[in-house]
Amino acid sequence: MLERGLTPVNLADLLEVDPKSVERWIAGRTPYRRHRYEVAAHLGVDEAYLWPDARTRDQVANASESEIVTIYPARWAVPSELWRNFFDNAEREIGILVYSGLFIPEDQGILRAIRRKAENDVKVRVLLGDPESEEVRQRGVDEGIDMDMSARCRMAQVLYGPLREIDGVEFRLHRTILYNSIYRVDDQALVNTHIYGTPASNAPVLHLRHVEGGDMVGTYVESFDRVWETGTPLE
Repeated sequence: MLERGLTPVNLADLLEVDPKSVERWIAGRTPYRRHRYEVAAHLGVDEAYLWPDARTRDQVANASESEIVTIYPARWAVPSELWRNFFDNAEREIGILVYSGLFIPEDQGILRAIRRKAENDVKVRVLLGDPESEEVRQRGVDEGIDMDMSARCRMAQVLYGPLREIDGVEFRLHRTILYNSIYRVDDQALVNTHIYGTPASNAPVLHLRHVEGGDMVGTYVESFDRVWETGTPLE
């Protein structure tokens, strides 16, 4: 309302309701659906932004379904140019949550795109698996490569060396069970699901883009942030 230059009385006049009703809405009461729609229209925002808890299950499900851009049967099926364009289109933030994810730092095109964005004030956060952790060791056992998983995590640290020199780029090591590898850019995410006994490169990838009222991207972003909070800064 402040951004639109509206007072409770102004908005009440537009909606043809009592100003006290608007004041009650501001205080936390949820309007009837017709009024929610009208308020959102006058303020130029989505109804779900103002009253996220007022959405029906069908509304949430439909919005979340709209967040799915495409699904790839395996990570190797994701075109390499998509990965490069994905990071190259970042305007605010880049986030990577993996154990090693070597295909990222091994691709100089992707690495240059991330470096270019970091040098232009895009926030970059990278979470790598702690090679000394039990979680990484167990993942290696599950995939049948044993200690090679720890070695891959160490190799990732080396290959990311050029990025570690840039201000604004942060690296942390994590000791979590990695149910998904998450690659996020602004309001989009590429989620590489993990399957027991199967390398991540052979597991499906979901390409998601946030839409108002959808929960999928937000759920993965929250997961990323929780892991980040528990991570240890990489010296």
